[in-house]
Amino acid sequence: MIWKRNITLDELNAMGEGTLVAHLGIVFTEIGAESLTAEMPVDSRTLQPFGLLHGGASAALAETLGSMAGFLTTKEGQSVVGTELNATHHRPIFEGKVRGVCRAIHPGRQSQCWEIIIYDADGRRCCTSRLSTMVMG
Repeated sequence: MIWKRNITLDELNAMGEGTLVAHLGIVFTEIGAESLTAEMPVDSRTLQPFGLLHGGASAALAETLGSMAGFLTTKEGQSVVGTELNATHHRPIFEGKVRGVCRAIHPGRQSQCWEIIIYDADGRRCCTSRLSTMVMG
């Protein structure tokens, strides 16, 4: 297990209350031994004007997952900030939910790199993201 913090899903989800995370309906659903998973609805909050999932909403899900995963690998008194995010969108999503799964590429002590894969309701990859973070403190 790569996580250094002992935190429950309820506590992790509570951290997003009153933020963009809650506004977009992002909910953490699993803390695995080496992965962090969250879901986001595809609805009026996350659609772009042409009726499909907004790339920025996918990016927000990816950054949320990578930042929280980074936080889980830090010690008390430390935090992480995102320094670079990229996202490649593979297919349009029009409804339902998407599920993001975050795994470490490099969970370093000062800099980190995370891969976040976003899947549609049928389990098809719809977005691949990479987030770099810097550990603060």
